[in-house]
Amino acid sequence: MKGIILAAGKGSRLYPMTRPVCKPLLPVYDKPMIYYPLAVLLEAGIRDILIIIPPGEEGPFYRLLGSGGRLGVNITYEVQEVARGIADALLIGSQFIGNDDVCLVLGDNIFYSPKFGGYLKQALQHREGACVFGYYVDDPRAFGVVEFDAQGRAVSIEEKPRYPKSNYIIPGLYFYDNSVVEIARNLEPSARGELEITDVNLEYMRREQLHVVKLDRDFVWLDAGTADSLLYSAQEVKRVQDATGRYIACPEEIAYRRGYIDQKTVLRHAAELDKTLYGRYLECL
Repeated sequence: MKGIILAAGKGSRLYPMTRPVCKPLLPVYDKPMIYYPLAVLLEAGIRDILIIIPPGEEGPFYRLLGSGGRLGVNITYEVQEVARGIADALLIGSQFIGNDDVCLVLGDNIFYSPKFGGYLKQALQHREGACVFGYYVDDPRAFGVVEFDAQGRAVSIEEKPRYPKSNYIIPGLYFYDNSVVEIARNLEPSARGELEITDVNLEYMRREQLHVVKLDRDFVWLDAGTADSLLYSAQEVKRVQDATGRYIACPEEIAYRRGYIDQKTVLRHAAELDKTLYGRYLECL
């Protein structure tokens, strides 16, 4: 399976912060925002990763992540010249995907749970069709809302409905089989001129191939796309890390645990960050 991180948004909701720097490079507490979706892909065992970035941002991303060798993975980059919606990532990455399945994750989404690995394994078990997650929120009107029947099957998805049919939304993490490329190519732009990921999911639903896994109510999902949510996300990451002693979204730790890099490599990374708590954390792995 291949992995794609869509990190090409202008971040206009975060202006003026994102005028000089791309949103996924902003800090969320102690690490760049891009680390969080990257950690999701590593946790899922995905080692071939495409990061879709805005024009003119190749240098900063490459200085941060390079080609992935530091983590024992392969990272490549593609530019999204014009923002055309989430599903456009599947077209930009079509050659990268090739004949493989793909996991698409949004560059400003943060996922955390001690049981997250189990949820990812559950998603990866669905070798045909699509698997997404259902996350409970008190006010779902700003999101894509999924409705379930009495048997727990998804029966409808509505984008930003005025009257939601449930409190479950679909956060920005999607697992698709290879037919997603063909589905994306046949999409028509929405009223706002974008290729909607909801339309992709609806097509899988029409084919009776959409699987929705409900996340527990104590699961942490954060969308760091506004100033308030960025601040809250940083506070929540700090709270969890202080309470558990474990770091959220530490790519080096995941890579080491999965055998992609050895302890010597981890300690070399730690030495580069020896003046930080992050570096001290790596020293103890």
